[in-house]
Amino acid sequence: MTSSPGSAADTRLVRSLLDEVNLKTEALCRTRRQINLMEVCGTHTMAISRFGIRRAVDQRLRLLSGPGCPVCVTTQQEIDGAISLAQAKDVVLVTFGDMMRVPGSRGSLEQAKARGRDVRMVYSALDALSLAAEDGKRQFVFLGVGFETTAPTVAAAVLTARDRGIENFSVLPMFKLIPPALKMIAGAARVSIDGLILPGHVSTVIGTEPYRFLPEKHRLPCCVTGFESSDVIQGILVLLDQIEQGPEVANQYRRCVQPQGNPEARRVMDTVFEPVSARWRGLGRIPGSGLAFRKSFARFDARERFTLKPGPVRKTACRCGDVMLGIIVPPECGLFGKGCTPETPIGPCMVSSEGACAAYYKYDR
Repeated sequence: MTSSPGSAADTRLVRSLLDEVNLKTEALCRTRRQINLMEVCGTHTMAISRFGIRRAVDQRLRLLSGPGCPVCVTTQQEIDGAISLAQAKDVVLVTFGDMMRVPGSRGSLEQAKARGRDVRMVYSALDALSLAAEDGKRQFVFLGVGFETTAPTVAAAVLTARDRGIENFSVLPMFKLIPPALKMIAGAARVSIDGLILPGHVSTVIGTEPYRFLPEKHRLPCCVTGFESSDVIQGILVLLDQIEQGPEVANQYRRCVQPQGNPEARRVMDTVFEPVSARWRGLGRIPGSGLAFRKSFARFDARERFTLKPGPVRKTACRCGDVMLGIIVPPECGLFGKGCTPETPIGPCMVSSEGACAAYYKYDR
């Protein structure tokens, strides 16, 4: 029987799954103080808060946010560099809406736009390419922010620009890759995680195989999970079963995620980009966790076309890095709800629609 979201049958299913989760948690916590599960994806964080799952489960089962919000892990230096680029003559900066209010060291892109810089919001890299094609004179720079889900679409736009001979379009690469970040988290002594709710969107592209090192090397239970309330709770139940029976990479989101992922999307991404070390906000430099242009596509690299002048980074008391490592939950940051709110954000986790602090502020205060 298939039920639509919000139906009586769907509600009964969710309640039944929650009962199983809480019974399993009760049994497991007879021999442990608590269970820490990390939802890697920012969309999962928002879903967990929006559906009230965090409040519905046994409080000994802690659902912690991970580094799966692309806006949140973009560094201050990257934001500062983009703002400096917006100040260049005849340059139009194009980006996703979430990036506009992310604070750098000296303001945000939204503030740069208010000062008269040409900063525009679009829904895709192809939209940015269309703007460049229509103008033909000024340089259009798209901010390449995102994970393995976004990078193939940006790579496709670059290939289209090459094929159509559009020379006033370039990309400022800020991409991040999820498996290397999980490798860092799994091996970090100060991070205590008992299982991972793996990202659904990223996994549609990379599949499940890249996560094998987590159970095999680090003995970490893992489950790729969808985004409905029943998906998330099923994923949690799978992880609790693995804690009891042994770790593996499970796939609750089989309706969208295949073991091999999307080979064509990966081929397009690998044609244009190659892995490099990258710095994550609050997490530091992680080997092989970013993407840079291959030499054959260097002419579309904004770093090659322009000189970025980000200036020195100004540190704040923001603890977004600790939030994204699951070391604290957002209310444990001294700025949360005080100096840092959605109206006056100090850190990116309060700005992004997938940010943990924004989710807590809206649903879990």
